Amino acid sequence: MASKYHYNKYNNPSYVVVIFIVLCFFSQSALSDPRISEVGHYCSTQKSQTSGDYLPIFTKEMEKLLELVTKQNWGTHSEGMSSTTTTPIYGLAQCFQDLSSIDCLQCFAASRTKLPRCLPSVSARIYLDGCFLRYDNYSFYTENYDPLRDTVNCTSEYGSEGERLVFAESVGKVVESVVRVAVNNNEGRGFFAVGEGGGVYALAQCWKTVGVKGCSDCLRKAENEVKGCLPKREGRALNTGCYLRYSTVKFYNQGGQDGQGDDSSRKRVIIAAGSVLAAAVVVLTLAVSYVAFTKKRRKNNFIEVPPSLKNSSLNYKYETLEKATDYFSSSRKIGQGGSGSVYKGTLPNGNDVAVKRLVFNNRQWVDDFFNEVNLISGMQHKNLVKLLGCSIEGPESLIVYEYLPNKSLDQFIFEKDITRILKWKQRFEIILGTAEGLAYLHGGSEIRIIHRDIKSSNVLLDENLSPKIADFGLARCFGTDKTHLSTGIAGTLGYMAPEYLIQGQLTDKADVYSFGVLVLEIASGRKNNVFREDSGSLLQTVWKLYQSNRLGEAVDPGLGEDFPAREASRVFQIGLLCTQASASLRPFMVQVASMLSNSNLDVPIPKQPPFLNSRFLDQTSPLGFSIDSSSSNTFKKIGVSYSPSEFSSTCSLIRPSRSEETIMEA
Repeated sequence: MASKYHYNKYNNPSYVVVIFIVLCFFSQSALSDPRISEVGHYCSTQKSQTSGDYLPIFTKEMEKLLELVTKQNWGTHSEGMSSTTTTPIYGLAQCFQDLSSIDCLQCFAASRTKLPRCLPSVSARIYLDGCFLRYDNYSFYTENYDPLRDTVNCTSEYGSEGERLVFAESVGKVVESVVRVAVNNNEGRGFFAVGEGGGVYALAQCWKTVGVKGCSDCLRKAENEVKGCLPKREGRALNTGCYLRYSTVKFYNQGGQDGQGDDSSRKRVIIAAGSVLAAAVVVLTLAVSYVAFTKKRRKNNFIEVPPSLKNSSLNYKYETLEKATDYFSSSRKIGQGGSGSVYKGTLPNGNDVAVKRLVFNNRQWVDDFFNEVNLISGMQHKNLVKLLGCSIEGPESLIVYEYLPNKSLDQFIFEKDITRILKWKQRFEIILGTAEGLAYLHGGSEIRIIHRDIKSSNVLLDENLSPKIADFGLARCFGTDKTHLSTGIAGTLGYMAPEYLIQGQLTDKADVYSFGVLVLEIASGRKNNVFREDSGSLLQTVWKLYQSNRLGEAVDPGLGEDFPAREASRVFQIGLLCTQASASLRPFMVQVASMLSNSNLDVPIPKQPPFLNSRFLDQTSPLGFSIDSSSSNTFKKIGVSYSPSEFSSTCSLIRPSRSEETIMEA
């Protein structure tokens, strides 16, 4: 479409709020269609001078409009009117009258996701085939035309010359019908009509704020404009106060808003409304976090996609991944971590992928995003999840990984389902494969990497139950000239090495400790819950059995007697060796992999591991935080801020821990 409607090229993610409204959160009727195809999108060139304050006002404005759309399928609202230092926002949202309430919510969600591409423009509007959304810095509600921005969208497919006359008669009837309904309805709820004749279908819709005369004038103007599309088979007039469309295909729902008199439909609407409102709360929370980051941003600090990435096979279009995941449908969600949610996607070629949706967009995070993509994409090992690409030019950052159908290890070893119990051989192969993957990270490539969050939920299983280490969101590069890194704490309690947890000293031996805990969990089928005061932690239990030469009792009871006792004892001993309190006594991962793969190698005698519990943490932690012992079944991920000056001189952080962040693990 050659017109003044255009997209602002999305080269500055630091201006964009994270959009977390899930588009396909609701059941869809086979007879309905939210019509979310975009046909017009205008962004003004005037920018807000107070972008740090503008974003939360915009977010609040959109949430208020959402409430109104949920109740009545349309609404107007204004924010920031009382402030003399920020740009006010006036908003209008309206679905076309033939959409059901559920389809209306989906259409609004789609427009709400696309519109922030214009930020920080002070004016923007978007036309979808089922709804309209606009915001501006002045009260525009009664406007019905704008000679600079009103436009026409015509299809490229031509019809016959005879269709011109048929259409002219049909659209005339539609407009007359709309005007008549508007005049005869004192409440002003008409402003809508559909019509057909001679194989041509037409729909007209005015915004409810323009009034009877404004609607009539707007549609008369639209009628004249849309005739310019003839003899093409489809045309749309996109005016300030109305929308008019004709087509040779029936595209609207006959009879107005479908299903509103059905009780089950009402229940679905209520559920959908509650879900979207809950999502809106998440949006507001993320927006507040975003504002905190933008205050540290330098002015005019635009971020460009590196040419090497933009033109490479690693670069995915946002729209492709959006469609692949059914617009990030909740039914497609397969995981949730500290840095984002993960969805199963199906690409146009039929291949399944895992799409990670990151929660923040600012300069530091985007820089590190590229670092993660460039670093991990160059690492190839059978026990590491393969990174396939990313998307950075949409309203949020996405990373694409290979899809593993069996999901994460914790679902096999902790969820007691007799049909999914892993045999001892499978457990041993998972332990060995994870060890080999970690050994590769620590020294098998040109770059040494400390994962920092090795645990059962970050070990994924492929169709053959082979392990692949995932989630490098907290990983750190470790220069060859470094003995350790002094850094803030980030990881999961229960897996964190004592020297790192208490002193902030990070080495690859921190991963060795986490791996040791994981080994004990896999072999025993028990979580290392540091909050248990009755029988002690898993480490303490296994250590006592080791001292009394009864390690066979530590094996997962679900295996019965079906395991090699000598090999099981050896595996437990290796796990204890990796979890020793002193980092210098722990083996390197390459040594661990050798001990696991070669049963003839001697396993050194381990010394006692640390027995951390909630009382210990409350009394001894010098880091300014304590653990609530009442959270007896909860693992917490803790992140403490640190300075960029702490980064290694040879490589930078893949993903920073968020300042003063505490995330409850899903």
